[in-house]
Amino acid sequence: MDDLISLETIDGFDWDDGNKGKNERHGVFDMECEQVFFNEALIYPDLGHSHSENRYHALGRTISDRFLHITFTVRKNKIRVISARKMTPKERRKYHVG
Repeated sequence: MDDLISLETIDGFDWDDGNKGKNERHGVFDMECEQVFFNEALIYPDLGHSHSENRYHALGRTISDRFLHITFTVRKNKIRVISARKMTPKERRKYHVG
């Protein structure tokens, strides 16, 4: 399975009844998830969960300076967010912020 991703080929985001609003339980809104990909996200493969399709993690920040961890996949050139939450201190260090 190829675990490289090019954001240049992405046509948008895939929000449907299965994932729309799902991350609000973690205090993260869909719009914030999208912002992470436009603000120098650190993206790396999720090797432990990429069995039937490639999954990725993105560490990044929103325009209001919230630091988020996003797990996602790409389907038909659209980013489909699987989960989103605040970064842990360890993830913040990986992203290179205090």
